[in-house]
Amino acid sequence: MYTKRNETGYADALIREAEGLELLRNALEIAGVSTVRVPQVYSVNEERMEMAAIVPKRQTDDLLAKLGEGLAAVHSLPQACYGFGRDNYIGLNPQKNRETDNWGEFFLDYRLGYQVRLVSDASIRRQFTEVLESRRQVLVDWLNDHSLGPSLLHGDLWSGNALFDEETAWLIDPAVYYGDSEADLSMTEMFGGFGPAFYDAYNARRPLSGEYQRKRVIYNLYHFLNHYNLFGGWYLGPCEKGFEVIRRL
Repeated sequence: MYTKRNETGYADALIREAEGLELLRNALEIAGVSTVRVPQVYSVNEERMEMAAIVPKRQTDDLLAKLGEGLAAVHSLPQACYGFGRDNYIGLNPQKNRETDNWGEFFLDYRLGYQVRLVSDASIRRQFTEVLESRRQVLVDWLNDHSLGPSLLHGDLWSGNALFDEETAWLIDPAVYYGDSEADLSMTEMFGGFGPAFYDAYNARRPLSGEYQRKRVIYNLYHFLNHYNLFGGWYLGPCEKGFEVIRRL
């Protein structure tokens, strides 16, 4: 048994996390994936979540391949819309949501735009806002044109949220919503740690789109903005790079 305590300052953070774990569990079951799992939640309230403990082992190419194949299977399940029916959390910040059929508007307004509004430095906030406003329709149309359709996303898929035991890959700490599957894949490259076996297995099931490299920078801009708002410092540079890609679309 593992007890996770709510250290976010948001009363429903663990409740939303448990909801995300259950959505991932259901999707893995529907997709017929048995080699990727999420921990069982036994109880959850505003203060703590009781869940099955995972004893992590060293990752192997075989386990990374299982994770890649399983994630691609979940991403391949058809979904009704983009977004999500209620707000949840991305790390220590709120993640705003609504259900929509317009991926470009959702990502601009509820991912990039919301994080830009959280930027404390007025000059930087104004600079980033000007890019989003001046390139709004171009970015919305480009994202809509190149989306692979709505998929259930883990939403916070860095290597620390993928654990492995002897036979199974485990997904933890989701920030779920429905979006372009390449948003999840992009984040796996943000800090590294997944390895070629993961990508080979994923791409065999769900090949990359032709615009993935530019999408990766734009999708990861959301997470770099979130990290900049939480931690400042080094993360400003990657944010500026992301906005430069948007300027050049």
